[in-house]
Amino acid sequence: MRCQPPYKESVYICLKNVQTRLLCDEPADAEMPMCVACETELPWLGDHCITCALPLAAAGLTCGECLLEPPAFEQVVVPWLYGFPVDSLITRFKHNAKWPFGHLLADVLGQYLQHRFEEDVPRPEALLPVPMAKQRLRQRGFNQAAMLAQWLGKSLDLPCEEQVLRRLQNTSAQQDLDAKARKRNLLQAFSLNPDAQVKGRHLALIDDVLTTGATAQALARLLMNAGAARVDVYCLARTPKPGT
Repeated sequence: MRCQPPYKESVYICLKNVQTRLLCDEPADAEMPMCVACETELPWLGDHCITCALPLAAAGLTCGECLLEPPAFEQVVVPWLYGFPVDSLITRFKHNAKWPFGHLLADVLGQYLQHRFEEDVPRPEALLPVPMAKQRLRQRGFNQAAMLAQWLGKSLDLPCEEQVLRRLQNTSAQQDLDAKARKRNLLQAFSLNPDAQVKGRHLALIDDVLTTGATAQALARLLMNAGAARVDVYCLARTPKPGT
């Protein structure tokens, strides 16, 4: 039985029929259900680490953690800080199955990525959603990373390859753990599909939020050890360092 819902039809019908903008409830007069004013007020990521996108005080710097222990991924590309209202939209999409909010954020992320491709970010060959364990997928009913990857793939004309990565263990929820515990939690948690073709390819991991980067690091290391040429990470939001 396939747990992933037939979300293409459901979400697209909902978005086509929406009559008001999703954030300010003003009448919608364009295909994108977000006005320029609302988009401007989103918590856009400012100066950040050029590798992991951790918010920093100045542009063009690499954070201490990436200098001491360079990650397996090349670059994190993310438009927003994990703050209001993006955090609320992600939560409602992820935990309350409010798919139009996820689709809205994916559309804006797609525009942001297209701009970065034209400016300074090399275009990947495929998008790989962060996998979800079968038990958690049955509980939630959908993998939000897979949905984001499908929407991004369509808007960016890139293949979404959902079967490359597998999650073997239903590990504890990552958001409840510190950085060291996250790394221990992810040991042996992932594997490649035996038929996966990754050697020599530039691939991009897709997820909703990057916190410590432990999941992205584990998956990127797996792909690089299998011969991938480069792994990037695309996500909706980046959390600041705890205590900042």
